Amino acid sequence: MPDRPIRIAVAGPAGRLGSAILRAASGRDVELVAGLLRPGSEAVGMDLGAFTGSGDSGVKATDDLDAAVQNADVLIDVSTAAAAADHAAKLAERGGPALIVGATGFDAEDERAIRESASAIPILKAQNFSLGVTLLTAFVERASEILGEEWDIEILEMHHRAKADAPSGTARMLGEAAARGRGIELDDNAETGAARDGMPGPRTRGDIGFAVLRGGGVVGDHEVHFAAQEEMLTLAHRAFDRALFAKGAIVAARWMRGRAPGLYGMRDVVGL
Repeated sequence: MPDRPIRIAVAGPAGRLGSAILRAASGRDVELVAGLLRPGSEAVGMDLGAFTGSGDSGVKATDDLDAAVQNADVLIDVSTAAAAADHAAKLAERGGPALIVGATGFDAEDERAIRESASAIPILKAQNFSLGVTLLTAFVERASEILGEEWDIEILEMHHRAKADAPSGTARMLGEAAARGRGIELDDNAETGAARDGMPGPRTRGDIGFAVLRGGGVVGDHEVHFAAQEEMLTLAHRAFDRALFAKGAIVAARWMRGRAPGLYGMRDVVGL
């Protein structure tokens, strides 16, 4: 194991997950070196402790990418999809450091930018840093493969009232796992709430359905239901504290140090 701590910078430190990662970035083997904000943010120059309520950390927030990563082994980016794609391209140009992407909502151009950048630097892209959810995706893929399309698949997710995207990135990740198990494309077989209003008719065989709930302060609940005529199998994960995602991001950061260029995921981290 390397003698010195792993040095991390965090893009999006003022957000829910970003501030949780700041709190988790402590211990003998982790050193927080920078917080990266959007260009022109009013919070530039603030101590990162202001985002966690933990007092002065001695580390200032910046909107300069080069300054943020100059002493970092890994940039953990939990800002936005567009910003993460831009950061990936710029880090690839400068030759590092490694990048962990935890944003969601990527369009095709963003995805392409990240794939291309991964040929120059190591990039880990995760829709969810939970080790439990990582295992759940593997279970869902295997169950989908074994059960076949005779079993209907419905994915139910619930998050806090402030969540902007739907279905969640994790729900889509579970849907993609189910689709892989069947050897199909999720986008060609996804059934969302918009298609279920009014009189949509009977359920289409082989579709992967999504249902979305929003309310209160729910951190994240995900259920995958495999329903046959006579029985139903449910695989589920419930998050009680956002700290679990931050801890998973730190585990991923430790794993990423020293990796060769390439595109990785949380399954690589847990050895699946």
